[in-house]
Amino acid sequence: MKLFKQLSKRLNKNSKKVSVQGMIKPIDVDFDLSKNEFLDNLSKHALKLYEKKCDVSNFTKLVLSDPENTSHNDLVNDLFKQNVKDPLENQKLAELADNEKFLRDLGLLD
Repeated sequence: MKLFKQLSKRLNKNSKKVSVQGMIKPIDVDFDLSKNEFLDNLSKHALKLYEKKCDVSNFTKLVLSDPENTSHNDLVNDLFKQNVKDPLENQKLAELADNEKFLRDLGLLD
């Protein structure tokens, strides 16, 4: 969490440089532009990795919160009773496999 706060402060252009007990944080040091750009990109990359890790852990907690809860099955059955088509039907999957626009969107066709 501490790393996230430091990175978010760094990415905020309005934040001021803060020294702690007479020491300057390395992330706040002004280098030449190429090194500074490198550190900015590195910080953004680290922030994205941290956010991804948080997303994965939150999703895992959500999915594993109550494995015995089968209410999703009831919702799907209600949809089928309302004549909603099953997207996992063999015919629907075959139509998707032959859909050139869909395959192009996925990057599987040129």
